[in-house]
Amino acid sequence: MNDSTLRQDILDELDFEPSIDAADIGVAVENGIITLSGRVDWQYQRIAAADAVRDLAGVVGVTNKIEIEHHVSALDVKKRIEDALKRNAEVEAQAIKVAVLDGGKVRLDGRVHAWSERRAAEQAAWAAAGVHAVEDHISVG
Repeated sequence: MNDSTLRQDILDELDFEPSIDAADIGVAVENGIITLSGRVDWQYQRIAAADAVRDLAGVVGVTNKIEIEHHVSALDVKKRIEDALKRNAEVEAQAIKVAVLDGGKVRLDGRVHAWSERRAAEQAAWAAAGVHAVEDHISVG
């Protein structure tokens, strides 16, 4: 399959992905290697775009350069994450410290009792609008 045919297949596939607006995603293809670019509002949309095209015939690899938009203040992001942690019965929220760094990066610190708590805390951080990276420094034990 040539690259231009593969690119069209990818664009068609992205059109059918309900969690993203395909118009926001740029697609480049070179020797079967896909590079996705553009901007989305949420991490799950960034992941959904790559997942939608990864297994198409002719795809050798996917480079995901899609960025996450920053629409909210650092204080708002911090509050949303802390509120989500408090709502999550699985996580002991007071044991986790949330820091919002430059450019939508979040750092999680603290100690939890189980891996499931750590995962839940990281998912809560990713669920906040404007977060584009999560540094998980939570220890388990």
